[in-house]
Amino acid sequence: MSRKKNFSFLAAASALALTLTACGGGTGGNEAGGDSGGGDSGGGDSGGTMRLALNQTKEHPSYITLTDFSERLAKATDDRWDIKVYPNETLGAQQEALQLVSDGSVEMAIVSGTQLENLNPNFKVFNLPGVFKSIDHQMKVLNDEKIVGDLFSSLEDENITVLSGGFTQGARSVYNSKHPIKTPKDMNGLKFRVQESDIAQSMIRLMGGSPAPMAYGEVYSALQSGVIDGAENNEISYLTQKHNEVAKYFSYTEHLIGIDYLIINTDTLKSMSDADRKAFQQEWEQTVKDFTAMWKKETKEAHDKLKAEGVKFNQVDKAAFEKALAPIIDKNLDNKKQRELYEATKAAAE
Repeated sequence: MSRKKNFSFLAAASALALTLTACGGGTGGNEAGGDSGGGDSGGGDSGGTMRLALNQTKEHPSYITLTDFSERLAKATDDRWDIKVYPNETLGAQQEALQLVSDGSVEMAIVSGTQLENLNPNFKVFNLPGVFKSIDHQMKVLNDEKIVGDLFSSLEDENITVLSGGFTQGARSVYNSKHPIKTPKDMNGLKFRVQESDIAQSMIRLMGGSPAPMAYGEVYSALQSGVIDGAENNEISYLTQKHNEVAKYFSYTEHLIGIDYLIINTDTLKSMSDADRKAFQQEWEQTVKDFTAMWKKETKEAHDKLKAEGVKFNQVDKAAFEKALAPIIDKNLDNKKQRELYEATKAAAE
């Protein structure tokens, strides 16, 4: 059975696809005078403006570096290709964006690792707590074709290619509107927003809270109205989404170093000439480097700004949380491929 059946085929996504088609744009080649559609790698004269779905704001490092990516790509391909970034879930939440990229209504998207584990369970290895020791370790693994090559090409039967590398989400921690979290028992009785994945929900349960899966764009209003008590994320997203306005307690559980992947419609990628595809890959690799450097710098700046705005930061009993989360590792390494991927990832840190 095709993994595509795992997508949420929402009416909104279909309507959006029709709207995008009516509005034009995309890789139709109108801008560059090329042809559209797929083809063999190295095929001909295609080009155009690729639409990229993003769930972050214009102030987020993702938007800033992706906009730079577009400008460099246009220059490197003599204006045959560029990228129009749509922030703030303008093209839909991430589940919708996956479907739109798959069917070619949108050419590209940034999606969280938790979304891809719903299509290929082997992606969940990178969503396990403690699998990455640091951002540098994470980037080393995600750029190693020997480790990720087969995994990142595994969705191409769904017309989705995952690009090597990715955007770190940094260390994710919990925040809430009630009180500081120091041990798992402090999370008892609190409801935390999580991404839409079984592992994300299991982590919150093991940490002592109640998980509430929901789309990213719904979190602020849910916190404000009391539908949820908290969420888990990094300091940059916490600030740029203004969640600090409605949840002042930020506790450094640092339970996971998360990933955002760049996905592209496989037919679109194959339609690029060899030279343009090489330029695309080179500029994407530079974008990953730029993003990682910006992320490290802006994380400290976000912390300082949040503290000035009255956020209550606190350290936690890391040993207690690590002990609580330990069972999730063996439970979610279901097959030989996953165990090999996990072991290769851990070994890359040495």
